[in-house]
Amino acid sequence: MTVSGALAGKVSERYAKKVAQMSEFTRGYDVPGVYGRMRERGIFLVTENEPQFPERLSRIPDKPYVLYCAGKLPQEGKKAVALIGARDCTSYGRYMAEQFGAAFARAGVQVISGMARGIDGVGQSAALQEGGYSLGVLGCGVDFCYPRENRELYERLIGDGGVCSEYPPGTEPRALLFPPRNRIISGFCDAVLVVEARERSGTLITVDMALEQGRDVYALPGRATDPLSGGCNRLIRQGAGLVSSPEELLRELLEESPGNGGGRKKETQGSLVFLEGLAGELLSVLDFNPLPAQELQRRYEEAYKRPIALPVLFKELLELCACGHAGQVGGGYFMRVMKT
Repeated sequence: MTVSGALAGKVSERYAKKVAQMSEFTRGYDVPGVYGRMRERGIFLVTENEPQFPERLSRIPDKPYVLYCAGKLPQEGKKAVALIGARDCTSYGRYMAEQFGAAFARAGVQVISGMARGIDGVGQSAALQEGGYSLGVLGCGVDFCYPRENRELYERLIGDGGVCSEYPPGTEPRALLFPPRNRIISGFCDAVLVVEARERSGTLITVDMALEQGRDVYALPGRATDPLSGGCNRLIRQGAGLVSSPEELLRELLEESPGNGGGRKKETQGSLVFLEGLAGELLSVLDFNPLPAQELQRRYEEAYKRPIALPVLFKELLELCACGHAGQVGGGYFMRVMKT
């Protein structure tokens, strides 16, 4: 007797097809029991041969055959970025994850991650806080909140974003299940951003899979002496895109036209402001740690291969301070400020 036949008296006819699909992709599981839990908890099933199956995911070589989901799947017509990094992140990493997650949301870019503690969860929470969409890809059944400390994020994702897994409901989190799910995180995305990572980090598994899938990889640079920046710095040395602000990545992702090199022109995507010309160039060399004007002059000349006089630098920096993109600390020290 088929699974559908066995369930004839227990579920309505419109659910029988789904149960049959589950039996094909979940051999060895208690399919009737799993599907019962799904119905109780609002979990839905999408298989690879259905039109609702995510198009980006369908193009990766080792795509999942089935997704169990709660909430909503990402919109096909919108850009998506995987925002990933260390679980035991620094305060700097946390701050940057918040800023990037929020900026992505304001620009209409979907944030994909693993709902882990640290960079993943912080970036996803920031995106949701700004009214954006985020998807959590789990290494367990979608009926499990893992880690437990992210219960609030888990519930917000189900309400305002989504969670998904290739593992059936009832599958408890186990270490061996997490590396395979990383290909799904990168598979959902147009690009991957690594905020913080050690030289040996599980985050780099996602990077390897993203490269195999043809995704662009970006990383935030960090101090040479900081262990949690070792992985990012190595990725940059190996050719990953270096980004120090959301504007830089969004400009590439959203294919903003380059500036004409003159004056100050503002273009908006959502509520995000792009600065062009000299202002945008100086903004790219500012750091979230205060730096003296002489160091900013050195950075600018090294990055753009042309000189800039200190009076011109000071004038432009003070204008950036006046419009809220930079802050002056002490006499000649300046730092970047995230404008919201």
